[in-house]
Amino acid sequence: MIYPTRRAVMVMGVGAPVALLAGVLTPAGWLAGPIWILAVFALIAIDAVRAGSRTGLSLDAPEPVRAAVGRPGVTGFIVRFASKGPAPQTVEAAASADARLGLTTASRQAKVEDRSAILTFPFTPERRGTAEFENLWVRWRGPLGLAWKQKIFSLNLPAPVLTDLQSVRDQAVRLFARDALFGAKTQIEMGEGSEFQSLRDYQAGMDRRAIDWKQSARHAALLAKEFRTERNHNVIMALDCGRAACEPVGGVPRIDRAINAALLLSYACLRSGDRAGLFAFDSAPRVTTGALGGLNAFRSLQAVAGRIDYSTHETNYTLALSTLSGQLQRRSLVVVFTDFTDSTAAELMIESLGRLLRRHLVLFVVMRDEELESLTAAEPQEPEDVARAVVAGSLLRERDVVVSRLRRMGAHIVDTPADRIGPEVINAYLDLKRRDLL
Repeated sequence: MIYPTRRAVMVMGVGAPVALLAGVLTPAGWLAGPIWILAVFALIAIDAVRAGSRTGLSLDAPEPVRAAVGRPGVTGFIVRFASKGPAPQTVEAAASADARLGLTTASRQAKVEDRSAILTFPFTPERRGTAEFENLWVRWRGPLGLAWKQKIFSLNLPAPVLTDLQSVRDQAVRLFARDALFGAKTQIEMGEGSEFQSLRDYQAGMDRRAIDWKQSARHAALLAKEFRTERNHNVIMALDCGRAACEPVGGVPRIDRAINAALLLSYACLRSGDRAGLFAFDSAPRVTTGALGGLNAFRSLQAVAGRIDYSTHETNYTLALSTLSGQLQRRSLVVVFTDFTDSTAAELMIESLGRLLRRHLVLFVVMRDEELESLTAAEPQEPEDVARAVVAGSLLRERDVVVSRLRRMGAHIVDTPADRIGPEVINAYLDLKRRDLL
């Protein structure tokens, strides 16, 4: 495709008043208009010829695209001009892709060096799923800047958007680089459980509550108890993937943040010798793995987490929690990633939770709605701002009431900003183990 640039249109427009004035002053001056138009078109044609051949422009085979939801990425394309003939100094390009990739719509410019140019396009995926880069538009101007030459490449480049495992690895490295679970000292590892291991001489710095006073009196020396680290607990991550969980918070859907935190917690559990499992539900149970043990099970959990899809159904807590309770054969820690947006659904959840709490330890993980909090804290400028603040405040109060009722029932709560959900869940898990509640 060849078409005029803005400069060509301006040149054509500048000559129009001059040609009109010449036609008014002299009879032969009316020929100035057509001559000016033909001259400009001739210059555009000459500029297009000297701009380089469209058929000589080729696209190198693009590299596979790796995308993770919520993590910024960059993809690049290399275009080359033929070895013979003119080549421009710069090129402009634009690309089209699936909406879930979050591709930047602005055009990109690149310099042509050694008759080739590298075009980079940043993107930030917004949702998981199958996506692709569709087309690439490349255009360049002639040396006079009067003509654009454009070529369209059909890409059809697959770009599957997966779970952001890199953030899970990064947080895992930060949390466990210094043996955050047990430490490098034997005494710290021995003190994590409640099963008696042995007696040893009391040393300065040891917990005074570990002193066995009867044995110390019998041996006339201070003796302290050591306990064996307890392992092989069942930790089940129950993920609410209903309609409300698919809404974005901080630019990333809640369910994707919950998946990242669940995988991070799974890694911590497997690394400490416990067993981890996933259970996803909306209007009905969708994904279940049971409790898996060993670090090799983490790959299985990754694959299963990638199959958790976005849903438009309302969450059925009664069916999900009763199904989960029936699958668990031994006491387990059930970590529920959900949100309380509907008071009616929260009432049904609380009613079903009582049966689960009789045998199991339940930890609820909820993300703070920063948008609602900002509406209540913002200074009102218009009457509509007051109405928004009142509605947002009522929703937050209903949420606080539900959280308070869950605490009174015996459930543990992690209420944290979305970007802190991973470390806070790990801290809650370690605190429960430290208190011997598992």
